[in-house]
Parts: sequence; C-alpha cells; structure tokens
Amino acid sequence: MQNIRNIAIIAHVDHGKTTLVDKIIHATNIFRENQESGELIMDNNDLERERGITILSKNISVTYKDTKINVIDTPGHADFGGEVERVLKMADGVILLVDAFEGPMPQTRFVLQKALELGLRPLVVINKVDKPNCRPDEVHDQVFDLFFNLEATEEQLDFPTFYGSSKQGWFNTSLEQTEDILPLLDGILQYVPAPTVTEGNLQMQITSLDYSSFLGRIAIGKVTRGEIKESQWIGLAQADGKVLKGKVKELYVFEGLGKKKVTEVQAGDICAVVGFDAFQIGDSFVDLENPEPLERTAIDEPTLNMTFSINNSPFFGKDGKYVTSNHLKERLTKELEKNLALRVQQTDDANTFLVFGRGILHLSVLIETMRREGYEMTIGQPQVILREIDGVSCEPYESLVVDVPEEYASRVIDLATQRKGDLHIMETKGEMQHMEFEIPSRGLIGLRSQMLTATAGEAIMAHRFTEYKPFKGAIPGRNNGVLISKTTGPATEYSINKLQDRGKFFVDPGEEIYTGMIIGEQNKPGDLVVNIVEAKQLNNMRAAGKDKDTGVAPKILFSLEECMEYIQADEAIEVTPNFIRMRKKILSEEERKRVERSAKA
Repeated sequence: MQNIRNIAIIAHVDHGKTTLVDKIIHATNIFRENQESGELIMDNNDLERERGITILSKNISVTYKDTKINVIDTPGHADFGGEVERVLKMADGVILLVDAFEGPMPQTRFVLQKALELGLRPLVVINKVDKPNCRPDEVHDQVFDLFFNLEATEEQLDFPTFYGSSKQGWFNTSLEQTEDILPLLDGILQYVPAPTVTEGNLQMQITSLDYSSFLGRIAIGKVTRGEIKESQWIGLAQADGKVLKGKVKELYVFEGLGKKKVTEVQAGDICAVVGFDAFQIGDSFVDLENPEPLERTAIDEPTLNMTFSINNSPFFGKDGKYVTSNHLKERLTKELEKNLALRVQQTDDANTFLVFGRGILHLSVLIETMRREGYEMTIGQPQVILREIDGVSCEPYESLVVDVPEEYASRVIDLATQRKGDLHIMETKGEMQHMEFEIPSRGLIGLRSQMLTATAGEAIMAHRFTEYKPFKGAIPGRNNGVLISKTTGPATEYSINKLQDRGKFFVDPGEEIYTGMIIGEQNKPGDLVVNIVEAKQLNNMRAAGKDKDTGVAPKILFSLEECMEYIQADEAIEVTPNFIRMRKKILSEEERKRVERSAKA
C-alpha cells in the first residue's frame, strides 16, 4: 500500500482551496490537452459557484509518479463542520492552506483542530504570496503558534511549509517562484504517510454517500482493514448494534473526477460500494463471521433552530411544486441522511417542524436548495439553543474576528459591544486593524449587515462556535419598525412616492403584495400599516401625465440570509422558487392588536 496517499485540503473560506485542487488536477494531466475544463472544477453545485464557497466535500484521485493520491476537498466554513468531521476519517494527512496576508482565521482553527485530534500529518501551504501587503514569514509564525495552542504533537509541530500562488500555479519550499506545483506534489509523497494497514478482517466505515438513479444509494469510505470484493457477502454494522447481511453488487474506486469499476479493493484505498440501501453515515462494513465495527464519529451539536412550516400566505401554491406538509417532512427526512449536523423535530402543529443547525449559513443553504427544487415554505426567526449547565441557563458563544481599515475600528467595537461582545485582541495588520471578540451567538444575528453599513462595506468578518457560557441578558434587536401592507394588489408608483418620507421600501411599483406583508422599513421605531396599492384618481381637474417622473427610489433587495437576520419573533419569511418575501406571522392588523392586548393583560 506504499502507492496510495489520502489527503484532505482544509482552509478558511476564500483562501484558494478549490483553485489549488484545480491546479493539482491540471498538473497531473487528468484532462486531455484539447479538453475544456474551466475553473473551480470541484464546485460543481450551482450554489457553490454562485457563493464562491465549498458546501459539500468531494473526492478526486490523481496519479503522480506511479502513486495514487486521493484528494478530499472539504468545506471551509464552520457551519458545515459536520461535513468536515466525517470526511477527515478518510485522510492520512492534511494540507492546511493559509492566506499569506490574512493568516490563520477562526474557521481554519476549527477544522485544523479536528484534523490534529485524528492524528493526521499536516503540510502547511502559504498561498497568495503574490499579493501586495503579504507577510508570509509572520503568517508562518502564527501557524506554528496555532499548532502549539491546539496541542499538536512534536511530529505535527515539525510541519513542512510550501509557499506560492494557486492562481499563478506555482508552489515551492521557499519564496522563489517555480514554473509549476510539482514541489508540492513531491512534498505530499514525501511527508504524507501511506495508509497504515493492520492484519485482520474487513473494516470500512461509511463516511459519505452518493446516489444514482440506476444504482440507488452508494456508500463511500476508506477500507481500513482487510479487503472488499465484488459479489462478496459482508455485514453492515448499524448504530443499534445490529449486523445486516448483504452482498456487494458493484465496487468502484475514484479515478480522476469520476469513478472506475473494480472487482476488489485493498485496505488503504477509498471506494464506493453498491448493494446496500439501509445504511447511515457512520455505519461500518464488517466481516460476517467476526464483526468488528469502527467507532462512530462524534458530531458537534447544533447551536440554532428555526421553524419550517407550510406556506400559508394568500399567494400559497402559485409558484411552487411541493407545497404540503408531507412534501416538507419527506424532504427534511431525506436531508438528515447526509447532513449529519442537522436535526429535525416534529412540533404540536402537524404543519410545522423545528429544524436545528450549526448556523445561519448552514440553514440558509438548505432553504435555498429546497427553494430551487420547487418547495414553498414559511420560515421563522432563528433562535439560539439554550442549555442548562449545573443549574445555570447557558447560551452558545463565538469567537468573532473582524479586519477593518483603522478609521472604522471604533464603529466596529461600538456595534460588537452593544451586542454583548468583549474585545480580547486588537492589533495592526498592515493597513488593517485586526480585532477579536468573544460574543454570544445571538449577538451575531443581524450584525454583519449593520457592520458592513457602518464600515462602507470594508469589514471582513469571520466567526466560529467556542463554548456554552452563562446567558448574558437581553440584546437589542432591530432599531426601526417596519412598513406593513394594508391591502392586497399591485403596488403603485403614486402611493410609494407619497410614502417615501416614512421609510425605505422593499418592493417596486407593479409588484404584487398582500395584507400583512412587510414592504419596507420605517424611519423610526414601531410598525406602521400603509396602503401602497392606491392609484391616483384621474379626473378632469388633474393631468394624467404629471406623475411620469416621480423619482421613486429603487427597492432594497435582501438576500435570504439578510432576511433571516432581519426578521423579529412575530415575523416570518415566505420562501418560494421565485420569491422571498418577509411578512408578519399574523397577517390581519386587528388580530395582531388583539393578541398584543391579551399578552399585556
């Protein structure tokens, strides 16, 4: 098994991880010379390409100097930590990719900690050394400190370092530019150990799954011990201790960007097994005579929850294909199979489900995926999960890192401290001010948009969950109230223009709206119900052509995440394939007032 290397690439969002994988693919000539390949080859999901982030881990295999290198591209965002925790089990080494200017970021720390705990051998790659203001030597020292703080072993602390630029396609053991990335590939062969193989019966843990309309469910994992063959009868060890008997129908190994059918896979290689349907991630394939399942991966618990319910707005069913509670339940249950960090709980209301996730991004990617598949639903305000620890109510805390030009530093500190954040570190990095806060997770909801507004879009924010600590008291929510529609119909330019002094609008003239829908933000606290459906009355005293140039300001466009951070407890988001609308949970104004009065009583 000296001819196999299994390596995972880990990095913070936007440090160049997927671009590096592209260069490895090109350097090992997977594509024919005349074949069109494009960029971000591994981010093949529309959402990944649009957002520029990796959401799902993926496997490829390249051959270099007669050695097969299985490369695992992992997500860089802590919200997708469940994905990272399970796929690292397949690796024997990791490439830690770090930006030569930004240095190790909070989410780098999160994934690296998981890798070091598993005893994986690290290689450090300092990327983007071609950028102005880069500081590779300083970043190298920061990486060493990070390893030391994470209690790396002496062998892990003695990591090899490579410098270069994924974009320009070169890496070297020094800052001297080379023509290609071959020094890095040589480093993988030299420093990453071959898989350790022990004698004994079959052991293979399922760490990922795939689906094919022809083959059904496909189990993916690394054969840790023994061998697995086509047509062999083996056992599937499940979480409850049961061992199911089954036959391997087909067997595949990864080759290039695809899979190759084989008859046998030896220990140390990563493979895909067809023939079992009842497996879950974490189950093990074992020998039928002497079943010895591998220990299941412990996944960190979710920190946020939201309600998912059927769309009950007046526009219900106009846009989506899947609109019933059964559709919603089936889709969420299906998501649980592969999204290990997710939890789903039925509520007292048959049409509503409580969905638990790692963070706003984790849940918004699920909602966005469902929306594109044709689902309609109503989403409630994200709530942090509180825990009782030693009789004390505790909430999740996060480490927040903000890099911002010096003139905006005071605004950032002000915003973070308003939301119960404590400033722990403040230092200068080139022209930027680097600040680290400890802040309750609740304080982060809605903070990004406020911070970008206060810093003219210059703030770079990153955060990761650290621990549960005692509840820190009330955090101020949204400062201003909202404008709510009084009637249903198309919004008119005449009415919007008349009400522009009351606030900013989220709808354009001609857009269909309904009673109780949130159509704008008021200039001051408190909600205001307005009629923007009213058209100008035309008679012989008024000229029809006078309103042509009314100068209505363009609407404010919110992304799904911004809507999730904007709404309050009595509000919801209506999500359909083509629209994202904010609304009051109770659409009728009279009903809202009645509920408010009874709550005060």
